[in-house]
Amino acid sequence: MILRVDGIDFFIRINEADLNSAKIPLLLLHGFSGCSDDWEFLINKIPSNFLPIAIDLIGHGFTESPEDSKFYTACSIVNQINNITEQLNFEKFIICGYSLGGRAAISYMCKFPNKVIAAILESSTAGIESIEDKKERVELDYLLADKIKSEGINSFMDFWFQTPLFERLKNLSEFNQLKNKRQQNSVIGLSNMIAGFSTGLMQSCWDKLGAINSQVLLISGENDPKYCGINQNLAAKLVHSQHKIIKEAGHNVHLEMPDVFTKLVLDFLNNLEINNELQLENNKKV
Repeated sequence: MILRVDGIDFFIRINEADLNSAKIPLLLLHGFSGCSDDWEFLINKIPSNFLPIAIDLIGHGFTESPEDSKFYTACSIVNQINNITEQLNFEKFIICGYSLGGRAAISYMCKFPNKVIAAILESSTAGIESIEDKKERVELDYLLADKIKSEGINSFMDFWFQTPLFERLKNLSEFNQLKNKRQQNSVIGLSNMIAGFSTGLMQSCWDKLGAINSQVLLISGENDPKYCGINQNLAAKLVHSQHKIIKEAGHNVHLEMPDVFTKLVLDFLNNLEINNELQLENNKKV
């Protein structure tokens, strides 16, 4: 379905027949250059008492890619997510995000902590605290944005998948299909996103994590030491969290090891303490 937010059409992957049902919403946010299809392996395995919703974030997939960079800031993306969930009449929901989508999820949780009943965060971060590190990251992301604009999407994705973060993805049998799908994104969308939602520009959320009472599942890959360390720090700050490190996995655990990732998510959902309470609340509304 398409929902319009701030004059921009957003593509939402959802079973519309389940809207206004007693099911607990599970919002899925993809990473940079991905799309809602990235969660296809998981959606059909989600327990029937949950309603999965996958969004094509701004500048990605079938969602529009406006030229104005103001739509790509952390604040704008959080407000877009909130507007979408309000249009869908979700008062509370579970949020799941990978990498860039995880940063959007953390930013959302810090602004609207009472709306998120639980979170699944894969290979993500709460931002950068050091001014010098923020400046360095912004400069890097602006260079990457210029590279997208000057060399085009195909050349940039060749470069992107050569970085160590995605080394293991190249071993997947469906890697060429995966890369081709990412090459369908627009130059404007990806360049605006990598610059506007730079980790260096997003407001650091580290000092707000202690106020989050939601249950949080953190997932990272053993071969991604940077994000294993960041997630260990996240786990230390979050009150109700568990951190799972997946052996032999890199940055993108869900595509490298979909079965392992699915089991972790299903175990987490089925053991949520709020599961029965929220289900009863939702049943009363129907």
